[in-house]
Amino acid sequence: MDAAVNDADADPESASGGPHDGPGPHEKQAPGRQAGAFRRFTAGLRRHWMRWTAVGVALVVLVGAGVGWTLYRKLEGNITTDVGTAEELERYDAERPATVSHEAKNILVLGSDTRAGGNRRYGQDSGTARSDTAILLHLSADRTNATAVSIPRDLMVTIPDCARPEGGRTKEQFAQFNWSFQFGGAACTIRTVEKLTDIRVDHHVVVDFKGFKRIVDSVGGVEVCLDEPVSDPDAQLELPAGRQTLKGEDALGYVRARHGIGNGSDTQRMARQQEFLASLFGKVRSNGVLMNPAKLYPVLDAATSSITADAGLNSLTELYELVRSVRDMPEENVRFMTVPRQPYAQNPNRDELVQPDADRLFAQLRNDKPVQGDEDDSASGASDGQEPGGGTSGAGEADGEGRAAPGDTVDDRPDGARYRAEHGAAGTAARTVTQSCG
Repeated sequence: MDAAVNDADADPESASGGPHDGPGPHEKQAPGRQAGAFRRFTAGLRRHWMRWTAVGVALVVLVGAGVGWTLYRKLEGNITTDVGTAEELERYDAERPATVSHEAKNILVLGSDTRAGGNRRYGQDSGTARSDTAILLHLSADRTNATAVSIPRDLMVTIPDCARPEGGRTKEQFAQFNWSFQFGGAACTIRTVEKLTDIRVDHHVVVDFKGFKRIVDSVGGVEVCLDEPVSDPDAQLELPAGRQTLKGEDALGYVRARHGIGNGSDTQRMARQQEFLASLFGKVRSNGVLMNPAKLYPVLDAATSSITADAGLNSLTELYELVRSVRDMPEENVRFMTVPRQPYAQNPNRDELVQPDADRLFAQLRNDKPVQGDEDDSASGASDGQEPGGGTSGAGEADGEGRAAPGDTVDDRPDGARYRAEHGAAGTAARTVTQSCG
């Protein structure tokens, strides 16, 4: 008995049926044991699968985050910040208009005709850039409406004394509006606009020829319709009549052209620019670009690569917030117009404001009030049925686009024959598809 106990104590596995007491090689496991083994096996597989799935998801997230960050940094780095303009404006901050509505935004959009770099193909570079396109964009505080007001290049205005890019300063003078950009770049133009309208410009954006083409191409072009074929060698434009989608060079030529299209007036060129931009905005909205990352990225890449902006719009976050704020704005609440103007009394090839219409418009924008009045009258300033303002330069033109440099002479025929020829009822303008080709 003692021996048996001692044997059991010495070899507990033998006494209790140790690990070697299981079934032999020709014996079957009990059903319960077989099921348990299977459960342990599958549980192990699930743990391994979940572990590798978690690793895979983590890798995808990390790669996605890395790609996203890389794209973000690329877009952010595309934007050129206009530091010099901010420094110049700061010197005159005390004399600038006060901000009336802090939530509303007034953005000055300038089209630069510089021939530097990739823009040399569009003409000789005289060493200074001009801006024949200037649009003051007002976004209402509640972001329910937007008003884009074109300022004619030939509008006679008071240009303040400005710092020249090459050094020195200009004197305050009464001259045509687009000279302000040539005299002192965006800073001089902003101060001229503020002096003219008494509206504080919150931000500014400058787009050159190459940038405009990239933005249009990023949305697949814009559809227009021409009543007649167009041939304008100065704008490098040859187009057939009819409905067509314009991209690249053709889109740029279309908004630049003056000769060989319509009646050749700057008035009609501004109208085409406004219509084209409205169609471009509509296409972005209708194609769901703002809500589709795959479509939005090319547009953002083109836009950020194409602009020079102030410090308030020089980051992707700031641009995104601005775009997001107008995402739900009804398209019918986006209005394009031109300041009320008429032929300048002393030179019919230049423009002057129509008062009190112009001041009324500026007050509505300044105080963030809806723009009132008939759209045709407020947009053109016409009062007698004659299309107003915006003549071309005559003798001494700097190039084939009718741009006169400061000091150039113009055709001052007192009978205004040139003005009537360019702005009379004769001539058929090119129109966007929203206006013809129904």
